[in-house]
Amino acid sequence: MNGAGNDFILIDNREDEISLSRNQISKLCHRQQGIGADGLIYLCEPKGSGDWAWQFYNADGSDAEMCGNGARCFARYVKDQFGSSETMSFETVCGIIQARVMDDSVTVSLTDPSGLDLDETIATNDGGKTVHSINTGVPHAVLFVDDPDKAMVEKLGYEIRYHDHFSPAGINVNFVHILEAGHIRVRTYERGVGETLACGTGVTASAIISAVINNWPSPVKVDVLGGDRLKVSFARTDNDFTAVELTGPAEMVYQGEIEI
Repeated sequence: MNGAGNDFILIDNREDEISLSRNQISKLCHRQQGIGADGLIYLCEPKGSGDWAWQFYNADGSDAEMCGNGARCFARYVKDQFGSSETMSFETVCGIIQARVMDDSVTVSLTDPSGLDLDETIATNDGGKTVHSINTGVPHAVLFVDDPDKAMVEKLGYEIRYHDHFSPAGINVNFVHILEAGHIRVRTYERGVGETLACGTGVTASAIISAVINNWPSPVKVDVLGGDRLKVSFARTDNDFTAVELTGPAEMVYQGEIEI
């Protein structure tokens, strides 16, 4: 599955017969020695009130709390494969996610953001950097830059991801350029993955922090490295955000089998 260039291996594991190790997941996600993906998703039987359920893993095999692009791909998969209704819910470790599948895009609700911190200064090998952070299902740092293509995404992203200020869990890092009011461009360095063509929770974090700092209304348009444009909608009271939704493309790339 592919969502704005963020790609995923999705396995139907409703019978609970598959239990891949972290090393096996890492090998499957390896782009030269496996299938290649930014993460792996199990389709699972729900245990609560959700219509469906998932388990999500980063490309290095580590557990991940949430993934906005993965959620859109998951919803597209169950809609296309099982003929579910356009609206559905599924269980994640972050809670119940609501999704709506349309002709050319998928909208997913995200958990209410938390832990907003603005204008923190951290020391890096490239000097002091002003960062803003928020948790949109997973923790994200946001840095505003003049040109994200010259922002040393891999080098500086890696350094901030492992920075003592964000230890021990670490943080995802987003480099944001304001194109115009209500419209930004983002490049993201993800924990357990590295830079990806898009990151749904990173797009959401970048949009919300941009809205706070610039006092923008909903929605915010976000261009990503993969060339797609996503939309983040929200309800806002001061610096509290609710009813957060992420809209963008999601599609099947191919189906197949692999021996492990």
